[in-house]
Amino acid sequence: MNPNNRPISERSATIPPFLVMDVLERAMEMDGNIIHLEVGEPDFDTPPNIIEAGIAALRAGKTHYTSSVGIPQLRQAVAHHYGRTYNVEVDPADVIVTSGSSPAIFLALAALLDPGSEIILPDPHYACYPNFIRFLGGVPVFVPAAPEEGFQMKPEDVARAITNKTRAILINSPSNPCGTLMNPDRMKKLADLNVPILSDEIYHGLVYEDTEHSILEFTRNAFVVNGFSKLYAMTGWRLGYLIALPEYLRPIQKMSQNLFISAADFVQWAGVEALNNTSEEIGKMKEIFNQRRLAMISRLKSMGFDIKVDPTAAFYVLADARRFAADSYTFAFEILEDAGVGVAPGIDFGENAEGFIRFSYTNSLENIRTGLDRIELYLKQRFGPTTRERVPAAGQP
Repeated sequence: MNPNNRPISERSATIPPFLVMDVLERAMEMDGNIIHLEVGEPDFDTPPNIIEAGIAALRAGKTHYTSSVGIPQLRQAVAHHYGRTYNVEVDPADVIVTSGSSPAIFLALAALLDPGSEIILPDPHYACYPNFIRFLGGVPVFVPAAPEEGFQMKPEDVARAITNKTRAILINSPSNPCGTLMNPDRMKKLADLNVPILSDEIYHGLVYEDTEHSILEFTRNAFVVNGFSKLYAMTGWRLGYLIALPEYLRPIQKMSQNLFISAADFVQWAGVEALNNTSEEIGKMKEIFNQRRLAMISRLKSMGFDIKVDPTAAFYVLADARRFAADSYTFAFEILEDAGVGVAPGIDFGENAEGFIRFSYTNSLENIRTGLDRIELYLKQRFGPTTRERVPAAGQP
């Protein structure tokens, strides 16, 4: 409602909310000790050497504008990182530094989309992808991905979705919200479709079984998004980057100049340190994440949640909760209000995830166990002591 009858743009009025943030913000309003299993933010502090590098940069006067595409040292470090990690050659000139990975996604989509242009993406998917696409006048084309497939699109299904309006195929491996990996054969088949691939690789490095692959191993007809928030526990630093196709660099640079000016100078120097000198700290964090992952998967299954393919990466478990409720939004808020635990409703990630709940293990093992204890007690109180037996969803016989 607009009581003053002032005009509000349609794009701002109709953009959907990020439901995970709705849950988090309601949790912050509540009294009491809420266990947060809804947000994908590492609970670790940024490694000390990265903090010291940022402080040193501040003291050295790195507090001014930089080039809108980033400092040369960080662009070079990104290129070296992809070279030594994936054995691919990246020209530092193709790297554009951004204030987080979300601006990188936005810039790539803005460079690709005209009104009515299409982006193919999986369902389920990261909640903000279709919102970005529609905000820019594009059309998201969803390819359903099954739990039995680890929620990864089949290349043959993607091929059928391609039209003369298709501008790119958007992939995210490791996946948010699913925590699963796309296997290299499937990535190669997608690359062979001869459509640009927009690959969100923000969870690379957070892999506990198997090995992640960059789309650049299979094609250069691609845009790669990555950043520092997840692997390096740098969410508040707001630092990311885009590896773009050469012909798109100048348009993206111009948009960056107009919209963002540049990422913070001292933060970029911290990013150089993160890429070059944090392997030991990252290894410790990964070991702890993996302990939490294994404990959460086992416990959720014992409580009656269904998980067809165990997640092996990122820090999420997308669990089938349809034996308890069909409406994941209502169910998530009931768990918050009645059990004091924040979880993410599956509908936030697409219609194909309705009836699922996303759990994040970015909290301590102790808090995860306490949170799941609370949820189990809530389920027993609501549905009876045997949660393994299917409880009819609302509206079902």
